[in-house]
Amino acid sequence: MADLVLNETRDGVSVLTLNRPEKLNALNYALIDRLLAVLDDVEVDGSIRAVILTGAGERAFSAGGDIHEFSASVARGADVAVRDFVLRGQRLTARLEAFRKPVIAAVNGIAFGGGCEITEAVPLAIASDRALFAKPEINLAMPPTFGGTQRLPRLAGRKRALELLLTGDWFPPPRALELGLVNQVVPHSDLMPAAHDLARRIITHSPAALASILTAVARGINLSIADGLLVEAEQFARMAPTADLREGLGAWIERRKPSYDGSWTHIARPDEARRASLRLDRAAGQGKASR
Repeated sequence: MADLVLNETRDGVSVLTLNRPEKLNALNYALIDRLLAVLDDVEVDGSIRAVILTGAGERAFSAGGDIHEFSASVARGADVAVRDFVLRGQRLTARLEAFRKPVIAAVNGIAFGGGCEITEAVPLAIASDRALFAKPEINLAMPPTFGGTQRLPRLAGRKRALELLLTGDWFPPPRALELGLVNQVVPHSDLMPAAHDLARRIITHSPAALASILTAVARGINLSIADGLLVEAEQFARMAPTADLREGLGAWIERRKPSYDGSWTHIARPDEARRASLRLDRAAGQGKASR
């Protein structure tokens, strides 16, 4: 049996491919569970700095939930359907939204229902000019269940989101770009190169700093500005004693390219922190003298 999620890692970027092309990469329970397990492995693998998520085949990113499987759960009652389908899908999109490494959706074709909700949840997305988006759950007499009633209004605004949610109409990549669902639209042949280029531009930076930014945005976006600023300050406080921040400051002062070790290594003892500060002060003084 083919693996439901293909995983190819190169140069610190893991490409995860939803692999049910014969079913338009529909999200059955086994695929969702497998993707969650792969994300767990990726998160703790220090050699992986970013993730690109795409779909197998030429037709679809993901056509959404597996309706035949979902229908069987509905037939067993609301509690079973909520447990098996709704909560499983919400667990996936919440995981992607809060993932502490950058995730880029490379939307290579149809992104309907759950496929659209994955695109809404990930931090970044690039669409092929062949992509197609829709919120078609209304055609089944149900609301979206993987977070679509919550994330799309936050991205696109209440009225624009409701038009899509209440009609089920499909919309093309330029509309997805206008709504804030994707970051850019590229020719189909340029999709994966564009996703890799974006990943490369991101992973030159400190992994710890990237994780702090992702966490601050994910946690703060739905808070008041005052509470969000507290989250931002908390994330800075986590970074303040790290070796990565010392390296970033030192590299800037010394006018060199920083070299991060990719860990949350902290300067644990006050004497080490003082020595590091003195080194930075000396470097800053030398820089001023040379100018």
